Amino acid sequence: MAAINNIIHISQAARGKHPGRLLIPARLTEARTAKKMTQSQLAAQIEVSRQSVSTYELGTKNPDPEVMVRIARVLQQPMTYFTREEIPSFGNRSTVFFRKTGADTKKRNQACAVHADWLVSAAATLANYAHLPQVDLPSFEPSGVGVCYTDDEIEESAESVRKHFNLNHGPISNVVRLLEAKGVIVCRQKMEGENVGAFSFWSGDRPFIYLASDRKSAARARFDAAHELGHLCLHRWIGEDEVDDADRLKEIEQEADRFAGAFLLPRKSFPNEVFSSRAEGFIELKSRWKVSIQAMAYRCKDLGVFDDRQITNIYKQISYKKWRTTEPLDGENGLPFEEPVVLRKLTDLLLDSGKVSAADVALEIGPSPDILSQILGTDRLRMGVESRADAPDLSLK
Repeated sequence: MAAINNIIHISQAARGKHPGRLLIPARLTEARTAKKMTQSQLAAQIEVSRQSVSTYELGTKNPDPEVMVRIARVLQQPMTYFTREEIPSFGNRSTVFFRKTGADTKKRNQACAVHADWLVSAAATLANYAHLPQVDLPSFEPSGVGVCYTDDEIEESAESVRKHFNLNHGPISNVVRLLEAKGVIVCRQKMEGENVGAFSFWSGDRPFIYLASDRKSAARARFDAAHELGHLCLHRWIGEDEVDDADRLKEIEQEADRFAGAFLLPRKSFPNEVFSSRAEGFIELKSRWKVSIQAMAYRCKDLGVFDDRQITNIYKQISYKKWRTTEPLDGENGLPFEEPVVLRKLTDLLLDSGKVSAADVALEIGPSPDILSQILGTDRLRMGVESRADAPDLSLK
């Protein structure tokens, strides 16, 4: 059969009980990209030529039913994923703020962009049935003629955000819950074999933050969330051309880091609690402020609490104590991770209402049950995807 409008008609044998189902080439490209696979790598695993995969994604050739089954198995997506004409969203996606650029990270960033679309799809689908928290984030731009913020502007922006959120100058109890209350959709998901700390973006007027689930330090994960808040507030106006420039991206990331430090450790209060330049003196501060020792030391440098010699000595102590990767209060018995709850609670609310089945919601969102369970923080949609035969009621005579 010929392709029409870049939509491939699956043969009758492949359609089975679903006549008229269509294969959308873009879904095949997305699923492959999410797996960081080239067309050649996918072709080898599904036992066809690279040219065949190219024609599938262009929409000029129809994969045979048995090939389509292999595609779904290799890319670990349900067959229904490849028939979705549109993915729900809140509008156009803004620039995604990844930490790195270059050939070595291009595939990873492209895969993350697909995961971003899946996160948006989940939130937009749930928003069709329930009210999401109202978005309440301030936005800033540099005051000068340049594109960069001054240090004072970043400090003032962080202070403005805390004031906007009605926070005092003390530690924030839970950054992730705070962001969710202000309308940010937060997801914690693990990408196997990837070093992804976090990234953020806007879909229309809805902000999103994606956090990795393989962080070993709750304090660093919390800093990640504040860093991404910095991007959402400071850099909404930045385009793809700027983040593709490695030097400009470095400036943008430094601004978000400075914002995170200022947001979590206010200059009007934190320095008053720093009583020693010994690394051990920061352990109690970490317990109170829930920020890593290294980030606190860097904040002390920003604020001039210690001179360069003292800062260098602190970092030497950190290296000597082997705290570079794992500090006190990290790990299983350390500070607890701040887990997002809004998507899970919305899913529970919707399914408990009985207005729609778990299977229907899962199909509407799109990706595999494994991915959905991580995005939403619940297995309830995974359990609803497969049909289950309930045991009959039994009783004694």
